[in-house]
Amino acid sequence: MTHFVRLASCARLGIAAAAAALFAFAGTGSALAADYPTRPIKWVVPYPPGGTTDVLARIMAQHLSEKLGQQVVVENRPGAGNNIGTEAVVTAPPDGYTMLFVNPAHGINASLYKKLNFNFIRDIVPVAGLVRTPNVMVVTNGLSVKTVAEFISYCKANPGKVNLASSGSGTSTHLSGELFKFMTGCNMLHIPYKGAGPVLTDLIGGQVQVFFDNLPSSAPHIRGNTIRALAVTSAGREPSMPELPTVGDTVPGYEATAWFGVFAAVSFVLVHAYRGVNCEGGERASHLKSIAAMFGSLVLPLLLIWIYTGPGASRLSEFYAGSGGALFLLGYANVAQRFDPLVIPAAMLGVLYMALVLHRSTRSRKLTVRTLF
Repeated sequence: MTHFVRLASCARLGIAAAAAALFAFAGTGSALAADYPTRPIKWVVPYPPGGTTDVLARIMAQHLSEKLGQQVVVENRPGAGNNIGTEAVVTAPPDGYTMLFVNPAHGINASLYKKLNFNFIRDIVPVAGLVRTPNVMVVTNGLSVKTVAEFISYCKANPGKVNLASSGSGTSTHLSGELFKFMTGCNMLHIPYKGAGPVLTDLIGGQVQVFFDNLPSSAPHIRGNTIRALAVTSAGREPSMPELPTVGDTVPGYEATAWFGVFAAVSFVLVHAYRGVNCEGGERASHLKSIAAMFGSLVLPLLLIWIYTGPGASRLSEFYAGSGGALFLLGYANVAQRFDPLVIPAAMLGVLYMALVLHRSTRSRKLTVRTLF
């Protein structure tokens, strides 16, 4: 676990700063008190104890508790491929005392389930990224295979007799296995669980044969020789276990990794969304980014409007109309993908600017307006 503890330590400054800034600005109609937090913060983990999501959350909760001066309590709310825990955060009071620990299944579920009681893309927003880790292909010790190639041969010799476990339908551990099945032609039966902890218990006991687990939860069992690791799912070898090959060494093109982060309900984050300080960029980079975004959002559109209304505008009307369309679309894309409040003025001014151009063009003369796309 040394490698992942180090990753978490690097991430702790970013998440602590992001959380502190988030909660300082967030509120339900009035600003939160300056001495926030005044009571424990609940961190919802939508899986049972023992899995990677739970382990990482507890590591980070300890750091956050020390940084914020209040206990950050991990609450496990497993079930329905993490949708139960996610809904609990969406419907919780928007007071800044409930966070959500997120993993790849949240992104997968947005397209996997036709109907949910929430819209993840609309109702949940990111606060900070924490860790990206490969999955690891592990098998029960009762299986005689030692390599990925031997496992594929065993599967094809025993079609339908190998149980592929996952921490839940739609999770990264599930889709990593399904990708392996698709690329190798192995016929395995998928057995979904409510988290990695129960899977590892059954994998050690031999009830299931293979599991594409997130590495942190399987690492202690691999080192303890209670399960056998065949390969990691990343494109390159994992530094904490350099002796393991990659699945891609045997199955060309195979790659799957998992990411983890802190998200919160949009009801109290959207207006004051803040990315915080991260280990690599630092506070100065964050400020420079904000200044650049402000320039692009406010100064540039106003400058273009001034140029349009000034001398020579008639020649350039068509070009600036296209620029207005481009500015609007870029601003909208930024809002949709990054939820950065600084680009909202860009989108609004882009629309206003394009409207002004079109209005003047139709009044002054007949002009065909084309965008740059």
